[in-house]
Amino acid sequence: MKLIIIGSVAAGTSVAAKARRNDEEASITLYNADYDISYSICGIPYYLGGEVDELDTLTPRDSAWFKKRYNVDIHTRHEVIGIDYAEKTLTVKDLETGEWKEDTFDKLVLATGSSPVTPPIPGVDLEHVFHVRTIQHASQIDRYMQAEQPKKATIVGGGFIGLELAEQLTEKGLDVTLVQQDRHVMSHMDEDIASRIEQELRDHGVNLLLNETATNITETTVETQSGKEIPSDIVFLAIGVRPNTQLAKDMGVELGATGAVAVNEKMETNLKDVYAAGDVAESYSLITNQSIYRPLGSTANKMGRIAGDVVTGGELQHRGILGTGILRVFRMAVAHTGLTESEAKDSGYDVEVVHNIKPASADYLGGKEMVIKAIADRATGRLLGVQIVGQNGVDKRIDVFATAITFKAKAEDLFHLDLAYAPPFSTTKDPVMYTGMALHNAITSRNRLITPQQLVERVGSGEEIQIIDTRSPKQFEAAHVEGAVNIPLQKLREDAEQLNKELPTVTYCNKGVTGNAAQNILQNLGFTEVYNLSGGNKNYQHIVK
Repeated sequence: MKLIIIGSVAAGTSVAAKARRNDEEASITLYNADYDISYSICGIPYYLGGEVDELDTLTPRDSAWFKKRYNVDIHTRHEVIGIDYAEKTLTVKDLETGEWKEDTFDKLVLATGSSPVTPPIPGVDLEHVFHVRTIQHASQIDRYMQAEQPKKATIVGGGFIGLELAEQLTEKGLDVTLVQQDRHVMSHMDEDIASRIEQELRDHGVNLLLNETATNITETTVETQSGKEIPSDIVFLAIGVRPNTQLAKDMGVELGATGAVAVNEKMETNLKDVYAAGDVAESYSLITNQSIYRPLGSTANKMGRIAGDVVTGGELQHRGILGTGILRVFRMAVAHTGLTESEAKDSGYDVEVVHNIKPASADYLGGKEMVIKAIADRATGRLLGVQIVGQNGVDKRIDVFATAITFKAKAEDLFHLDLAYAPPFSTTKDPVMYTGMALHNAITSRNRLITPQQLVERVGSGEEIQIIDTRSPKQFEAAHVEGAVNIPLQKLREDAEQLNKELPTVTYCNKGVTGNAAQNILQNLGFTEVYNLSGGNKNYQHIVK
């Protein structure tokens, strides 16, 4: 069997490695137009910021290593120009010599990856404007920065790469401006979580321009649609990627709803013996079963392993993804998995949402707070998605949540997880467990929650709502929900008779625990509609601000 793989970064090399493990006799050849193979795109911002000392550490393996280890032939700087599917031949150009040749295949894997989006504006081809996608990009940027010593950097785009660059360049001493076309950074996360990331960026001196579009780049500025001119010595374009599908389309491979190559659970395309894996291929949601496009290194490696197994007679199948991701933004870890609140609603779910603000470990050992936003289906109790921002322990919790969602856990199941506890690592009720408790109580209507946004909307519509602040008078005076009255918890039972049992009532404290206690008291006293404010006053003040 002669296997040809086009592309050799994440998916392509994973295909080759798995195929060789399964079949020692197969002929395996990879063609790659780039100079480098199997490199860490995600590590490039950390090299540019100086956190990674040597660029070579991002390219730990070369073609010679793969030849020796796996007996596969990798041809870098060789671009596949065209594919004749009927004849099972492909035309290859050596980009160094200009020579052309033909090769044949029995089975073909498209692992052509993705390319950075270039906005259609003047100035994107200037020498101080860069993408951050390849090792060659990293080398070019490094040379430019060493030669020109830029002081002011503008980043266009507020996703993973944009935020990582903002952190690293700021730490390197540059003045950084980030231009984001959407209302918030990390547009695939909900606004109430994204706004916390924005605060972290501002706290570290990053100038955020939200709802702004770059319209022109000059030698010294970036101009926006609102007329702003941002002084810029160096500009980074980080507005996303598109799948490299031209080869696939030209040979008759069908694309999916997302614009990437459509594949089944075996990574097969519509053409027999032609497969696709990595950033060029779409996946599907483990929750909705709908097609999604998530160009993540973790997903590319997984797809590559599956394709490598299938082409050599294996039975691995792709089960879909949650799009789980994590990044660091200065002191803050940002993580997400599954559906956001808006995605869940768009998918037709009647959702319950909880904001859980808890320390990652014991307070008395300096445990830092994390904010967990969890979304569940009210009809079934199934957990649909989670977003977390915090410092320590965010990675552990998001992986627990991702595992739970993968196995279709319900909110109540989270409470029953037997998680590790010791004061340096967690609390007796781990934040994961507490999130499950709050969600389950809300879903079963024993302890209903109301988000700050929902409260603002209902009050704004003219609805009469009793809002009870259960904290101390001093805390109430410092900051409180507009329209609230202050009845500390210890006085609530005796003062409850002053309240109207028939009116919708919202209780709150600082983060939610005392508000929940007040909610139980009022419900037991016969109040008909009582909500606890999700995340308490701390969450409310942040979102309203």
